[in-house]
Amino acid sequence: QVQLVESGGGLVQAGGSLRLSCAASGSIRSINAMGWYRQAPGKQRESVAIITSGGTTNYADSVRGRFTISRDGAKNTVYLQMNSLKPEDTAVYYCYVPATGSWGQGTQVTVSS
Repeated sequence: QVQLVESGGGLVQAGGSLRLSCAASGSIRSINAMGWYRQAPGKQRESVAIITSGGTTNYADSVRGRFTISRDGAKNTVYLQMNSLKPEDTAVYYCYVPATGSWGQGTQVTVSS
């Protein structure tokens, strides 16, 4: 089992920045890729960004060029730097490990116009 704890959400004005963190513990040797998803009110959960253990990244078209995913292997932590935030980025953001199907508890990001 892998446990994930997110932090760093909050309220920010449009154009601002936030940095999310996700710390993994437990069976971390089973972790290859780690990713971020988000779910806005009334919408389905969607993939935002993913990073492999080798550092390969992939982004949703809606965030490419504004968000950056990174990983600190020594700390078993993945980050999501979010710049130029828009009101449509408002959602609960979840950390995810595909190999184990593990999800974090989510952290709220609210972007005001």
